[in-house]
Amino acid sequence: MKEKQFFKLSNKLEALCRWSFRPIDIAPLVFFRIFYGLIMLYHIWSMTRDRWVQFFYIDPDFHFSYPGWSWIQPWPGIGMHIHFAVLIIATVGISLGLFYRLSALTFFLGYSFVFLLEKSLYQNHCYLICLISGIMVFLPAHRAFSLDRLFWGIRGTQVVPQWTLWLLRLQLAIPYFYGGLAKLNYDWLLTQPISMWIKRRTDAPLLGPYLAGDWMPWIFAYGGLIFDLLIVPALLWRRTRIFAYIVSVTFHLTNALLWEIGVFPWMMIGATLIFFPPESFRKVAHLKKLQIPLQLKQDRFTWGQQMTVVTLCVYISWQLIFPFRHFLYPGNVSWNEEGHHFAWHMMLREKNVGIRFYAYNPATNQHGLIKVEEFLNSRQLSRMGKDPDMVLEFVHYVRDHYREYQNTELEIYVLNIASLNGRKPQLLMDPKLNYAAVDRVWTSQPWVIPLKERLPETVWNEPLDRWERMLDLDIPPGMRLTSIQRTPERSH
Repeated sequence: MKEKQFFKLSNKLEALCRWSFRPIDIAPLVFFRIFYGLIMLYHIWSMTRDRWVQFFYIDPDFHFSYPGWSWIQPWPGIGMHIHFAVLIIATVGISLGLFYRLSALTFFLGYSFVFLLEKSLYQNHCYLICLISGIMVFLPAHRAFSLDRLFWGIRGTQVVPQWTLWLLRLQLAIPYFYGGLAKLNYDWLLTQPISMWIKRRTDAPLLGPYLAGDWMPWIFAYGGLIFDLLIVPALLWRRTRIFAYIVSVTFHLTNALLWEIGVFPWMMIGATLIFFPPESFRKVAHLKKLQIPLQLKQDRFTWGQQMTVVTLCVYISWQLIFPFRHFLYPGNVSWNEEGHHFAWHMMLREKNVGIRFYAYNPATNQHGLIKVEEFLNSRQLSRMGKDPDMVLEFVHYVRDHYREYQNTELEIYVLNIASLNGRKPQLLMDPKLNYAAVDRVWTSQPWVIPLKERLPETVWNEPLDRWERMLDLDIPPGMRLTSIQRTPERSH
């Protein structure tokens, strides 16, 4: 019986190897290498142009971290400026195919370092860039039309295994499809929060005058849902491919016009071209079409080829399963943020947050408010309030700060009131808990108060300084003040 099971498994592995290593034209990989290098060059250059390096990575004394990655810290002195200069050089190397493997590896490690350095800057497309950059390290995209071929005599080829192209396609398809699955939730199907955002963009160029209609939120909500779920199959089907690409370009241009989402629309407009057949790239470039056999003339596969297929299966399985980890946590993921990151939950929530940190010194019986703006920049402050894990990490930082510089043990309490997608505000965290004594854990946080408020017909629009007077909240008397600090949030 065991021998038969092993035989069946070997046959499946052989079939996967045969499919994975069937030769295809290298042209789409060459195109993607050049385009990706150039778009990343623009992306990194724009970050330096807008003084991101100084403001986000050098000036702050504290950086929010992902669990398990708090050991990553900025380079001292001018190290971060040098780091970004190296990234720019790496993007040029990728595009030109010059020291390609080294350039790709340098960019992958360097960009991932920047990504992991500051959690408050998380965006889904930055995570996607990390993944694609890692994949690029292993693609033989420099085997044609590259300076490596010209200067160093790197062995050239006109064909590559088809797993190289399909892995890229799959990695681009996952954000689309999983973004559509994430939109199958109660709020989005009732046009929130997209309805609130559209009403604020009636002054947008070109599209603004058309956004005032009551029917526009429904078009955006259900149009976005259908687009995300169907665009990849439509791009793969020959009969709908051209039309699907035109729709895709229109979709991304609309996003670029209405929302501040950086390089993502432009990256996807170019990257989506790899869903066209490989031979179409030679046709556009007026190059002679290759004659490639449809079947692989190979009876046996090396150990390295088999391990390549096994590794691909493991990686793909992880990418398909990991975004669903939020189902392991109780409650609404847009509320408690547990499992939100790396799950392709895009444009699904707006949180208006009022937050206050209350410190008490039991040794002296002194108490007062912590001036958060003395520790955080505006971006960190705007992102922290929505995420209880980030709030807890900040509390630990303040606790350790006073331990080190004033030899003081503080109790720190948090008043965090939040409104999700226009709901009536409610407490997000237990205000009676001393968070300085709470450990940061991977499991569900029992001190996060579950979402109880229902989505209203009319969006809650009361000024923040009136929340405490209008809401019947179980707030300790010593924490009640006339106003609380506002940290609005819209996530991409």
